[in-house]
Amino acid sequence: MSTSQSSEAKDRPARLTVGVVGAGRVGPALAASLRLAGHRPVAVSGVSDASRRRAADLLPDVPLVPPADVLRRAELVLLTVPDDALPGLVEGLAETGAVRPGQLIVHTSGRYGAKVLDPALRAGALPLALHPAMTFTGTAVDVQRLAGCPFGVTAPEELRLAAEALVIEMGGEPEWIAESARPLYHAALALGANHLVTLVAQAMELLRTAGVQAPDRMLGPLLGAALDNALRSGDAALTGPVARGDAGTVAEHVAQLREHAPQAVAGYLAMARATADRALANGMLKPELAEDLLGVLADGTERPENPENGEDR
Repeated sequence: MSTSQSSEAKDRPARLTVGVVGAGRVGPALAASLRLAGHRPVAVSGVSDASRRRAADLLPDVPLVPPADVLRRAELVLLTVPDDALPGLVEGLAETGAVRPGQLIVHTSGRYGAKVLDPALRAGALPLALHPAMTFTGTAVDVQRLAGCPFGVTAPEELRLAAEALVIEMGGEPEWIAESARPLYHAALALGANHLVTLVAQAMELLRTAGVQAPDRMLGPLLGAALDNALRSGDAALTGPVARGDAGTVAEHVAQLREHAPQAVAGYLAMARATADRALANGMLKPELAEDLLGVLADGTERPENPENGEDR
């Protein structure tokens, strides 16, 4: 065996039995990807009918058992439960003696680092925080999407190589996140991904109200280009009436939203203010145009259009 092969074998985890506690959208997909890498799923726990169906679809022939039994059967345990449930679950499993020395305990929460697994650590387990930065559907397509998916990785330094190796085996790309930075890291992802879904859904509803028959097809090219430009260029990709300082157009937007979708007004104003602040800070929004615009955004009332603002889109 060559030196490089010897190093790879040392860093690569041995083939492990895998258990899943919480058969939501994430756990079965990760276990299925680990199975493709040669590991062996042996147990899964799930409460709801939907969880049980997901487990049956993605992990056929893997028995459904209580959480404590999952830990008894598995060398690598994935805790894939909602963030708020994680601390109590870890404490409960540790207190009942379900955690074994040398067992790999992995959670997939973006909010928490490895410290939330301290009760398991005190019981002799090896704690890893591996958060896939992806939205999951709970179907087989998730396993394919894990290819190239970034994972936020947090673990004790001595387990860093093992944590990163597991991510690579699932097809992901490890990104080291410090324990203290996990909440900010997760807030950034939620701000971008979760709020994006809300914005897109609202935009499609408004287009339907305006008579557009296929709002998804209308928005697809526009939003795809906007996302690509934003990822490439940041604030330089800003465009539209707020960045141009078109106070009259923005006032008309607010008026239309108040009439047809009042539930969307607060979100529009908040995002427009944030956009105006960034456009003003980077010099895209001219200061002389900002006063009227910020006035519209402050109270949502109509302002007269500026006839001198004839800038192209």
